[in-house]
Amino acid sequence: MDHHVPAAITRGLRRRGVDVLTAAEDGRADCDDAPLLDRAGEVGRVLFTRDSDLLVEATRRLRSGERFTTVVYAHQLEVSIGRCVTDLEVIAKAGSPEEAVRQVIYLPLGP
Repeated sequence: MDHHVPAAITRGLRRRGVDVLTAAEDGRADCDDAPLLDRAGEVGRVLFTRDSDLLVEATRRLRSGERFTTVVYAHQLEVSIGRCVTDLEVIAKAGSPEEAVRQVIYLPLGP
């Protein structure tokens, strides 16, 4: 989890049995976007954010062909906390770490 993610999303996912690591728990609470994205890849994690600047960094890497971990983005005002929890649970339980590269996924997943 990026440091801009409300704690309610982390708690909701954990209640559903999803393994979540926050930037703060990893000692990266004040980390800039590029190093945070690098760190997520190092530890084999998908990175969820509601920060459009991190989305810009992921999109830049996607366009340049750089390898990076999957970034999941949800707009702060357009996607509710509950919908984030539901969609992130689907992503966490449907994929494998090996598949989680060079993707930018936007929430909500469906209508």
